[in-house]
Amino acid sequence: MPSRRTVLTATAGVATTLALGGTAHADAGTRDAKKPDDKRLRALIGRMTLPEKVGQLFVMRVYGHSATDPDQADIDANLKEIGVRTAAELIDTYRVGGVIYFTWAHNTRDPHQIADLSNGIQRASLELPRGLPVLVSTDQEHGIVCRVGEPATLLPGAMAVGAGGSRGDARTLGRIAGRELRALGIRQNYSPVADVNVNPANPVIGVRSFGADPGAVSALVAAEVRGYQHDRQVAATAKHFPGHGDTAVDSHYGFPVITHTRAQWDTLDAPPFRAAIAAGIDSIMTAHLMVPALDDSGDPATLSRPILHGILREELGYDGVVVTDSLGMEGVRTKYGDDRVPVLALKAGVDQLLNPPDLHVAWNAVLRAVRDGELTEARLDESILRILRLKARLGLFEDPYVSQREVTRTVGVPAHLAAADRIAERTTTLLVNEGGLLPLTPRRLLVTGADPASPSGTTGPPTGVLATAFAELGFRATALSTGTAPSAAAVAAAVAAARDADAVVVGTYNLNSAQKSLVEQLTATGRPVVAIAIRNPYDVAQLPGVPAYLASYSWTDVELRAAARVIAGRVAPRGRLPVPVQRADDPARVLYPIGHGLSY
Repeated sequence: MPSRRTVLTATAGVATTLALGGTAHADAGTRDAKKPDDKRLRALIGRMTLPEKVGQLFVMRVYGHSATDPDQADIDANLKEIGVRTAAELIDTYRVGGVIYFTWAHNTRDPHQIADLSNGIQRASLELPRGLPVLVSTDQEHGIVCRVGEPATLLPGAMAVGAGGSRGDARTLGRIAGRELRALGIRQNYSPVADVNVNPANPVIGVRSFGADPGAVSALVAAEVRGYQHDRQVAATAKHFPGHGDTAVDSHYGFPVITHTRAQWDTLDAPPFRAAIAAGIDSIMTAHLMVPALDDSGDPATLSRPILHGILREELGYDGVVVTDSLGMEGVRTKYGDDRVPVLALKAGVDQLLNPPDLHVAWNAVLRAVRDGELTEARLDESILRILRLKARLGLFEDPYVSQREVTRTVGVPAHLAAADRIAERTTTLLVNEGGLLPLTPRRLLVTGADPASPSGTTGPPTGVLATAFAELGFRATALSTGTAPSAAAVAAAVAAARDADAVVVGTYNLNSAQKSLVEQLTATGRPVVAIAIRNPYDVAQLPGVPAYLASYSWTDVELRAAARVIAGRVAPRGRLPVPVQRADDPARVLYPIGHGLSY
């Protein structure tokens, strides 16, 4: 690995100066905690070629666990999708300013491998003429969206944190998660979600949001941002501007339209982003959706200058990095071709172009737009300056590398795991407890229901995790998975097993008719039934006959173990609904309001 001296030389000797200048802000977690020297950054930009400038704007996926020696299947995938063999070739060919890690791209097998990959990416870039450090990013929201799995610390997701309602827990979560990501060489995290989830049918946000109350969401967003950005750990990213919380369409597969008035947007969607900006957020991610009240052109927000420049930059006063959501999503590809999208995004005010479906097409489109005069080189320089400021604030010019020793000392350590358990215990929400059924005393227990795939590929299955947790609490627990869409045979098997148990714990996941039949038939056995909504808490409205119902807000191990401890009475339930639950028979009426939650 190149020494720190080599790194400084490779960046034209400006690194030390870039790391200096400015004064410390009163809140060390804010974006202005250490201001880089713009004069030196502009000098660095002035030495870049036009192709290098274009590359600096892109953040790209790449397959493989290694920057130079990935598996053959990953080489083949890279050649097919990107036209390069490895991450090192990607950087050499396109001079990309950022790389995004995904589980499915085999970037995140284990912590030590991730650190090696990050170092290999930095080495590949810094060894090039005028090489710059790379900003490595990922989506590590926790809860149902995690790219880095166990043995790293996995924490409760946003809606669970919303149920806990503790700013201190939100900040602790950010500090732990940020510390571990930094140790892995991941320095930009696409979290927290700042969307206010007011639509129970929202297919893409849901439990990724802190809740439905703009004030509560704002407070938790700001707290988590300060945690992530403490001591320059990682750049946090508030998403998805101007707000994705009230849509019934998933922008991965369609083009959502938000019908809020401007006044509604100001009071409902804007507050969490204002709070994030006030907390010093380093980057904000755009949404591929249309808000006619903000821009009636028919363009998605990602391509809207009135939204990104007029509102985000001028009205909200934000001058940090703006990054698109993935440019491979359908919501941004509906109206324009893949060659126009990156150009229009830059014209709208975007700085980082994330994960285009065809990098060759997108990269050359931007290059051609500058050479043809549609974009000026000065416009590129404006965005590159913001990107380099961020890299400088994160200390990437001083030392872009990570050490295996720090991985061992930081990632998944007992103190972090214990903190995750404590936070989770404060989030589990008891919605129904007829006749004081809970807490249960140790007995024969059937654990059944939905077993959705692990968000990170390293946890679960939920029925097995719950059964193990109950066994550790003194129960004789048996796990029987029925799936998210149980067949008649699976339901019959669960009902038969329930007759040999003293009580049943069943997990529901975005309740459908087959799951509803399972729970109703289990209840009909006469055995006490405890249901856990392991994703959306709205499930409870469709099962009024269940005597005890809890919400865990996710099916990752930390939240399931906390739910088991609550059911067993080892800890009292403390969570409160951060969203209202409407009646199933009359959605205009609220069954359980924000703040509902029982205890014992």
